[in-house]
Amino acid sequence: MKLKHKYIANIAVVVFLGIAGCQKNFLDTKIDTYATPATIITDRATLYTFADEFYTSLQYGYSSLDGNLFAAASDETQQTVSGGNALYFNQGVLSPTITPDNQYKTLYEGIRAANFYLDYSKGWRAFIAMNRDTVADVTNYNKDLLFIPWFRAEAHIARAFYYFELSKRYGGVPLITQTLDQATTPYVAKSSYDDITNFIVSEIDAYKDSLQLNWKTSSYTDQNGRFSKGSALALKARVLLYAASPLHNASNDVSKWQAAAAAAKDLITTSGLNYALYTGGYGNYFIGSTSLGSNETIFAVRRSAGNGLETANYPIATPGGNSGLAPSHNLVADYEYTGTADPTNIYANRDPRLSASVVTNNSTWNGRTIVESLGGTDDMTMSNTSKTGYYLKKFLTDNLNLINGGTAQHNWIVFRYAEILLNYAEAMNEAYGPDVIPAGYPYSARQALKLVRDRASTSLPLVTVTAVADFRTAVKHERRIELAFEDHRYWDLLRWKDAETVLNQPIKGVTVTKNPNGTYNYTVVNSVAARKFNTPAMYYYPFPQSEIINSNGVLKQNSGY
Repeated sequence: MKLKHKYIANIAVVVFLGIAGCQKNFLDTKIDTYATPATIITDRATLYTFADEFYTSLQYGYSSLDGNLFAAASDETQQTVSGGNALYFNQGVLSPTITPDNQYKTLYEGIRAANFYLDYSKGWRAFIAMNRDTVADVTNYNKDLLFIPWFRAEAHIARAFYYFELSKRYGGVPLITQTLDQATTPYVAKSSYDDITNFIVSEIDAYKDSLQLNWKTSSYTDQNGRFSKGSALALKARVLLYAASPLHNASNDVSKWQAAAAAAKDLITTSGLNYALYTGGYGNYFIGSTSLGSNETIFAVRRSAGNGLETANYPIATPGGNSGLAPSHNLVADYEYTGTADPTNIYANRDPRLSASVVTNNSTWNGRTIVESLGGTDDMTMSNTSKTGYYLKKFLTDNLNLINGGTAQHNWIVFRYAEILLNYAEAMNEAYGPDVIPAGYPYSARQALKLVRDRASTSLPLVTVTAVADFRTAVKHERRIELAFEDHRYWDLLRWKDAETVLNQPIKGVTVTKNPNGTYNYTVVNSVAARKFNTPAMYYYPFPQSEIINSNGVLKQNSGY
């Protein structure tokens, strides 16, 4: 990769903001960091403004693929309207000239911004005292003494986060840890996946204790949304879980599973983090501002209130809606029964996470009853209605008036406590079995899994299997349900090496017929849309062809492309 072509810009004129900039919405900053540190006069204000910049590459998951959720790349949903970048995944036609989620450049821009800040702020102690009466201004001076070390630690964690996002897409990637300028930019070969993983873990271990413990419980709650010790530990738990998984651990080295279990345990047991499952209703957790104040949320990406998610995914029969992503029957059929199956209503007595996540026929949504049978308001034979018989519900605010410009807050949750419990359950099972609790560990794999399931409903069937392989299946099922549409499914299938089976199966749906007595019949459609996953190439993205060319052959393309 020849970084001078992609990541080095001309020296910019930087607009300096005041110290009050640390109180603004740091996720919205547009300050240019592409000048080298030596070309900018450092002052206290820029130590704050440039600390915002390495957050701008965070992906907002509600618009990550075709302006919508990434779920269309997996077996979770089918796009209602044909076309778009999801087709490259669905039809197995990823190629070096196609960058379907456009993240390669964005992630390296985030890495460069982090490297820039670390270089730029090396002399921070002198800068915060410069041209200042530290006695008269002792309050702000002491605040700087707290914040700048936090910011520097955050830059390390942001860089680690971006490298994980790159490695889960590409495997090994070029590892850049310094700000490069026009005169010294080298060609950089990719490091191995294991080297990238080791770098990420070393960064977290070195800087986790230099971070704010938990912004929500600190004296600076207005900074909630920056990296904290909790989010660093959550990142480590996810990174090591991926590294232990079959895609990256072909020999099933148990020590890798033990490391992943220990990482999840560290987050669960660290004093003062105070994370817990939200008990106000699974569906409610994802709506509006609820997640920001919840102890379940470890790290979330915020944006201003809007209605893009609702506009994209409300049923076409709802004014302003475009039907968007239609959940698959493959997913819906996996929601368990909590009681006796009702032959007149296949959605009754199911795991309540179904009704919180998916709009089904004859349910109430947007102030009306969804009727998908012939002649109904949502008649599936009409143009741009759902192809599967389902609509997305999770994350969406109900009954938002799109015609009159109604808006709602949408926070993209990157890490939450339920995921950590599931990471823990998976790693513990592979390392020790379902029921062993080593000294110093809070739960067995089964107990951690039960916490998540009981939060959903205490009426769910008990998981009683005792074999590691059978419990593995139970964990996979629970991740599919609990983390539905949250940008885990595609990557889980890859790391488990299940993609070659699951993503070569067609998307299923249902058709709806209304009976004279007002009940409905549902007929499963076994092939709403074909899917293809090319093995083994598609377990990794291809590097953009432009990067291969610009590297003068130093960057080697992933195999199969």
